[in-house]
Amino acid sequence: MAKVLLLDGFNLAFRSYYALPELTRSDGVPTGALHGWVKTLWKLEDMERPDRLAVFFDEGGSDRHLELLPEYKANRDEMPEALRAQMASIREITRLMGYPVISRCGVEADDLIASAARKWASPQERVVVVSADKDLAQLVNGEIHQLLPAPTANPRLGWRRLDGDGVVKKFGVTAAQIPDYLALVGDAADNIAGIAGVGPKTAANWIGAYGDIAGVLAAATEIKPPRFREILPASAELLRRNLELVRLCDDFEIPEVQIEAPHTAELSDFLASMEMKTAAMQAHERYGLGLR
Repeated sequence: MAKVLLLDGFNLAFRSYYALPELTRSDGVPTGALHGWVKTLWKLEDMERPDRLAVFFDEGGSDRHLELLPEYKANRDEMPEALRAQMASIREITRLMGYPVISRCGVEADDLIASAARKWASPQERVVVVSADKDLAQLVNGEIHQLLPAPTANPRLGWRRLDGDGVVKKFGVTAAQIPDYLALVGDAADNIAGIAGVGPKTAANWIGAYGDIAGVLAAATEIKPPRFREILPASAELLRRNLELVRLCDDFEIPEVQIEAPHTAELSDFLASMEMKTAAMQAHERYGLGLR
């Protein structure tokens, strides 16, 4: 079976940044995230041996989310300046390594990943979504898996793969029920408020018993704990809006992609300009002649 990797660019870039010390070039230009990024892409290529691969980035805000919730993601801390300074280089080195980069102004990377996953998944091609973002677990099925990076706080856990059973084990609900689950608990990272007092265990129990948000609302008069029997009907509009926010949109047009041969001369020059000597040596071993 062929395999395509879909990489959540910002998710992996942040992890690359925090996984390594604050490395800099001799003139003070930050390079730590770049070092981590190159290691991550090569690790994935060696570990997964993909036939195709694409890296997805956000490009400004998400129009559809901001229309529903103007405060969407407004609570997020600013990107560290040292990481921001490396983002253009991360995209450039990705291109030089032969990996396609996909982004679209006003469309969140998660929606582009969902569109690519639905487009390319088939009995002949397994899709692997590479991200720690729990929203993307809703895509998992027999032909789509999620690959979670090793946590920066506990790298010994290593990379973990979620299939359908893995999603149930991690969240207590099926992949198809992830939007209903997230609508109830909210998502602090995206500034989406759930129902106060409803945590992961309660949400999973309700979804397991009643199937989805509609079922939970229909059963509000018998729900346990009893204190939510009035809260749930009063929160119906909030829950319906949350569902629209957390449910991924998978109908965006996605170009066909292929892994290209690395641009060896340009890559060599780039690594030299960033003083990434170890990466340059590894690239020479990996790609052979043409690197200097």
